[in-house]
Amino acid sequence: MKDGLRGPAKAGPIRHRRTIKDVKLKKAYVRRAGRWLAAAAAAGFACFGYMYLTLPDVRPLKTSNPATTAFIELRAQEARARGEQPRRVQHWVSYRRMSRNITRAVLAAEDDAFWQHEGVDIEQLQESLEADWASGRFLRGGSTITQQLAKNLYLSPSKNPLRKLKELIIARRLEAELDKSRILELYLNVIEWGDGIYGVEAAARTYFHTGAATLGPSESAMLAGAIVNPRVLNPAHPNARLLRRQGIILRRMGSVTPPAAAPADTVSPSEESAVGEDDNPAEVANPGSRGRTESAEPEPVDSTSAPEKPVTDPNAVPQ
Repeated sequence: MKDGLRGPAKAGPIRHRRTIKDVKLKKAYVRRAGRWLAAAAAAGFACFGYMYLTLPDVRPLKTSNPATTAFIELRAQEARARGEQPRRVQHWVSYRRMSRNITRAVLAAEDDAFWQHEGVDIEQLQESLEADWASGRFLRGGSTITQQLAKNLYLSPSKNPLRKLKELIIARRLEAELDKSRILELYLNVIEWGDGIYGVEAAARTYFHTGAATLGPSESAMLAGAIVNPRVLNPAHPNARLLRRQGIILRRMGSVTPPAAAPADTVSPSEESAVGEDDNPAEVANPGSRGRTESAEPEPVDSTSAPEKPVTDPNAVPQ
C-alpha cells in the first residue's frame, strides 16, 4: 500500500460460501417448481381423462331421436321457477322432408364452413378467443352447428371454459359418429325458435302456417336470422335487426350447399312425431327410431335460384 491507497479487496471465504448457498437455493426452487408443474399436469390430465370418459355417448343418435334436451329441460325449470307451466311445441320431421331453402338459409346464417370442418372451425374459434382476450370477457361464440347441437343436447348456455371444452369434445364425437345430414337434422329439430317452440316444423307452423317441407327462401331466411336470439327475434313480428339479417342471409343462400339426404333404405329419418302445447313433456315417449317410413307430405321446395323479396305473413300468429 502506497500513499494511503488500498488495492482491490480479494474475495474471502465468506463471500464464496454465500455464492454456494445461493446456487443451492436456486436449484431447490427449480426442483420445487418442477414438482408443482408435474403435479399440475398430472391433475389436469386426470381431470381431462375423467371428463372425457364421463361425457355422453352419442352413438344412440344414429338410430334414435332424443326425447328431450338439456335446453328444453332448462327452459322447463325456468318456467316452473316462475310458477308457470312449461310450454313445449315440437314436431319432429326428417331431413328428407325439410325444404332445401331452410337448410341453405341455416348454413348461410350459422355455419357456412359446415362441409370444411370436423365439428370445430379452428379459424372461427381462434377469432373468438382473440376477441374474448381483447375484451376480457367471453363474448363471441365462434360455434359451429355441431358445437351448437352438442350444447343444446347435453350442456348449458354457460360461457365458462370448462363447458366450452366439453362442447368441443362432444362436437368431435358427433362428427365421428354421425353423417352431416344427420347432424343437421338433429340440429333443426331441437333448437329453440321462440318461447317453447323447438325445431323447424313447429316454427314453420307457428309463424307461417306451413310445414318445413314448403318453406320458401324468404321465410327460411327469416327463421334462420332469428336463431341467434330466438327469445327476442320474432319472425312473426320482425324488428329492423331481423329484417337486416334476413336480407343478408337471402343473398348468401346460393353460395352454400346443404348435405344430401342419406339413402332411404339405410338411414331414413324417423316418422314425424309431435309434442303439442298441452302435452306433458315428461310423459312423451322418445320421438322414435329412424326406421324407414312413408309420408304423404309435400316434397321439399327448393327455389333459391330466384329469391323472393323479404316478406312477412300479416296473419302470422304472434309468439
